[in-house]
Amino acid sequence: MKALILAAGYATRLYPLTKKYPKPLLEVKGRPIIDHILDKLNAVDGIDEIFIVTNNKFIGHFRKWAKGAKTPAKITLVNDLTKSNADRLGAIGDINYAVKNKKIREDLLVVGGDNLFSGSLKEFISACRKSKASAGIGLFRLKRKKDASNYGVARLDVNKKVVGFEEKPARPASNLVAMCLYYISKEHLGLINAYLSEKKIKTDATGNYIAWLKDKTKVYGHVFSGTWFDIGDLKYLNVAKEKFGK
Repeated sequence: MKALILAAGYATRLYPLTKKYPKPLLEVKGRPIIDHILDKLNAVDGIDEIFIVTNNKFIGHFRKWAKGAKTPAKITLVNDLTKSNADRLGAIGDINYAVKNKKIREDLLVVGGDNLFSGSLKEFISACRKSKASAGIGLFRLKRKKDASNYGVARLDVNKKVVGFEEKPARPASNLVAMCLYYISKEHLGLINAYLSEKKIKTDATGNYIAWLKDKTKVYGHVFSGTWFDIGDLKYLNVAKEKFGK
């Protein structure tokens, strides 16, 4: 099994912190955010390689970080060749780029490079495989439904199959939101390229892909317990620094 960490964004909402430095390498609790993600990946049996997709602007920072990264898996950096927020590929574009460029042919676990959570990736993968779904998505239940309008919002049936998905709706149908955490079976990796070809777009909103995918195949929704921090701006970065790990 392979893992892919999305780290090619430019995090303009965190300027000036991220003007010359990548968001996943910002520190929370004395360690880069990406190190906390590695801890989660290291607990999963069977991951033998971790791809980190970044960009031409920040790949040098990741090369320095990778020299001291603590993981039994092989780390492979992938440069998506973009140089600014204006020409970024977007999350789905970067997943597709890495799959094609590195010829990934195994089950794939995708994690956003700014994701901090207390739940288990091992349980997530096990549940996805047990459901026999083509893909799985990590979800988190917010306390307030109205806050879900800032995220991709999912609806599940009694078997936890995704039956509805809407990106940043004005009136959320539920308080279950996407965490930028995906499991994709090897047999269905090609659907990412099919989506981009059909839509003829390169989008940063992975929710648009999930909304499309749920009508093509079975997508399983796994609800994580514990805590989750989506570090989109300085406010949430400071909250994570204060509360993560407590």
